[in-house]
Amino acid sequence: MALAAPLVAGAAPSPSVQQEVDYLLAYVETSGCEFYRNGSWSDAKAAQGHIRTKYDYLARRDKIGTAQDFIANAASESSLSGIPYQVRCGVKPPVLSRVWLSEALARFRERR
Repeated sequence: MALAAPLVAGAAPSPSVQQEVDYLLAYVETSGCEFYRNGSWSDAKAAQGHIRTKYDYLARRDKIGTAQDFIANAASESSLSGIPYQVRCGVKPPVLSRVWLSEALARFRERR
């Protein structure tokens, strides 16, 4: 009988982690920046949608325990190619999304 039991979805991230992830997803979407992924640049809304999809997938599998896990596993590099994501805001040179989001997270935590 135990083998016939349905698979249980992973636990949701804690409320504080979810709050940080929600902030970072909104930060991406409203940034007005461009995001480089697998050879092409996309707008912030498309990037947020892609990152959210990866996050939802990983969260269901209990792979997101912290906001840093979110950054590292969902928002830093392509799961297929391993190529790091980049962010370009205005005329500034591109930066790694990992760095850009880590800095945004640090600022968010300072304000709380």
